[in-house]
Amino acid sequence: MTTTLAPKAGRHCQGVLNPIHSTLYFSPDLDREFGALGFTDTSAMRLAARSAPLGAVGAGTVAATFYNYNHELLARHLPAVWETAPPAAVLDARLRTVDATLRRLLGEETVSSPEMAEAAVLALRAAEACTRHARPMYAANADLPVPEEPHLAYWHAATLLREHRGDGHLAALLSAGLDPVEALVSHTATGKGMAPRWVLGSRGWRRADWEAAGERLRERGILAEDGELTESGVRLRADLEDLTDRLDAAPYEHLGAAGTARLTELGRKLLITAAGAGAFPADLIGRG
Repeated sequence: MTTTLAPKAGRHCQGVLNPIHSTLYFSPDLDREFGALGFTDTSAMRLAARSAPLGAVGAGTVAATFYNYNHELLARHLPAVWETAPPAAVLDARLRTVDATLRRLLGEETVSSPEMAEAAVLALRAAEACTRHARPMYAANADLPVPEEPHLAYWHAATLLREHRGDGHLAALLSAGLDPVEALVSHTATGKGMAPRWVLGSRGWRRADWEAAGERLRERGILAEDGELTESGVRLRADLEDLTDRLDAAPYEHLGAAGTARLTELGRKLLITAAGAGAFPADLIGRG
């Protein structure tokens, strides 16, 4: 396919957009807003916040669409969370959380800046080229209204683009024959994935599951004895990202080279500000 984009331009753009969506899950504002609805368990809050666009779904649907969560963890909370609060109430609380979180992390001046408005317009324009077929998480979020305020519209668009890429990435993981835990272990081995303690705590897997997945990857020649990726493992992860790039090319081709570069520039500044304000735990990423 002919492209005007620089190599990996869409991936780099997504790399600064995705974390802005994820600020939601590490925010103390989530505890406050969801606590007011009656939630007391952090896992239940996070699961409800992300899955609410799908409706009052059960553990099976979320296991399929989230891919790397332990079904046992999901079944402890779903569909019971919808008895605490229905999806519509959760979506309202989610947006209130995002509003409070971005105002706290970015500051009122940035939230109301022309750059924020520009970033929102560009991200929404990119999302115009996303497609619903075989992309359940994107499609569910795409049915939600676009918020009026630019910082909320930017978060909404970042969510659409994140879930669109994520849906495609699941197809790539399936094609590579990686099960949920193997996908997590191999990603962490790249040094770019979540540290094991964060994965195990949030995804519901046990240390024994992690070690068993590592052993399977070693048997396949993907992981070395020291836990590092082999040459085959590095190539596998690179091929996964390349396939994901191809499946996710349309939004950035639609936005064009200049628009994608500008959105990446604006998004990087916003992410640096948010990270500098403590948006993410210091030990979130890495092998440790």
